[in-house]
Amino acid sequence: MKMKLGILAKACLLLVAAGSAIASSHREAPGITNTPKLDGTDFYMFNSPDTAGNVALIANYLPLQDPYGGPNYFSLDPTALYEIHVDNNGDGKEDLTFQFRFKNNVADGGNGLSLDIGAPGSTKKVAIPLRQKGDGTVAANLAYTESYTVTVVKGDRRTGQAKTYGPFEKPIDNIGTKTFANYKAYADSKITSFVMDGCTTPVKVFAGQRKEAFAVNLGTIFDLVNAPAAVITAESNNNAFNGTASDVLRDKNVTSLAIELPATCLRAGSDPVIGGWTTASVRQARLANGAPPSGLGNHEKSGGAWTQVSRLGMPLVNEVVIGLKDKDKFNASKPFTRDNLNDATNFADYVTNPTFPTLLEVLFGTKAPTNYPRTDLMTAFLTGVPGVNRPANYTGLGVGGPLAEMLRLNTNTTAIPVTARANENALGVIGGDNSGYPNGRRLGDDVIDITLRVAMGVLCVATGSTDALKVGCKPGDAPSGTITFVDGVRYKGTDFPGPFPYLNTPVPGAQ
Repeated sequence: MKMKLGILAKACLLLVAAGSAIASSHREAPGITNTPKLDGTDFYMFNSPDTAGNVALIANYLPLQDPYGGPNYFSLDPTALYEIHVDNNGDGKEDLTFQFRFKNNVADGGNGLSLDIGAPGSTKKVAIPLRQKGDGTVAANLAYTESYTVTVVKGDRRTGQAKTYGPFEKPIDNIGTKTFANYKAYADSKITSFVMDGCTTPVKVFAGQRKEAFAVNLGTIFDLVNAPAAVITAESNNNAFNGTASDVLRDKNVTSLAIELPATCLRAGSDPVIGGWTTASVRQARLANGAPPSGLGNHEKSGGAWTQVSRLGMPLVNEVVIGLKDKDKFNASKPFTRDNLNDATNFADYVTNPTFPTLLEVLFGTKAPTNYPRTDLMTAFLTGVPGVNRPANYTGLGVGGPLAEMLRLNTNTTAIPVTARANENALGVIGGDNSGYPNGRRLGDDVIDITLRVAMGVLCVATGSTDALKVGCKPGDAPSGTITFVDGVRYKGTDFPGPFPYLNTPVPGAQ
């Protein structure tokens, strides 16, 4: 059934109010707004539609990049540690970590590019204020470049066995078409690979600016859902209404850290399910330099232990699930450890007793599910869906595996074949496409619509499903579970034609 426009409008507006923004982890916690270079915006993990048996992991950072944001644009933090973690035995702890470290490289020994300025015979070499003085594909024209290394850590992220690969080149951002006549070709030339110990097939890697892949009708929702009723109440399982509302992120860029490698190099034993998440950390002490010398990267000193300040696995969790008082705490936590920062210890109540559906009922009359604890939400966010992406060693809530928030992917593509881009259902598992979210996350999965529906109980009323999808639900538990919530913006799989690194070429700063 469809919802009346007034209630749906208020529902969407409340979803915005429940978090700092209804964009997937864009400025999702108070603390991270101070350091946007460390802000993880989206994390994707999916079985490759192009190379059978491969898994792609993509972590996006530094949100809401205006392409024209010069002259310094959007380099990443060289004092930070960016990580992609993989749990391959279902215990909620990282077993394999890919660590990215970035370095700023300034031409001429840190002096940059200079021009001879002054009267003939008495010129002075003066550094230019820009990062380039001509064709960006010519190294001699670049005053500033970035490089990075990838360290693969097996075991604990801080104490495990580590090996570093690189350095590799990171393309500079898409300044515009005068600097880069063919930015796609330039950026593609920076795609590289390395042979990881224990994996005979080379690991593909890319770090650089990409076009934002997340779609959201954000401005319209903030303006009291200022859109026609036909858009707000329209539902289509075949992506037919793609583009019917304004995607305010369509002209924004992000910075992507992308890896692709065989699933066999990520798995351990016979269990095909892996979990993944991304984090960013800085040194515990950071001191501002009141008199920095010439050169870049001299404005502060840092030292001490690595301290995690950003975390992202499943989308929208810190925005619309975690309470305001615990958002920074969530960003500093791990899915499962032996200390007091476990998801089960600190955050399970937000899933078992969520506030968002009840707020809808109290304020707007949309009946919230009544199955407490919300074990259907625990299935979606904390354990994985039985028969789809739940680790084999998980035998019951709290038994055989921890409650841990992470993105989970079944890499057995024989059991769950990869859906061709043209046939992807943006609603993923609840739309009948088990190769999509929450079984991993593809670029075209509409996680906003999925999250809205799951929160309101669609798993409890799912037709054609087994009791595995209805854990803890009884008939009548989810009176609003059949409402087709939408925000009116949706991409489809073919909007991301690939190949690796899958996200589209960034929007140029000038045409």
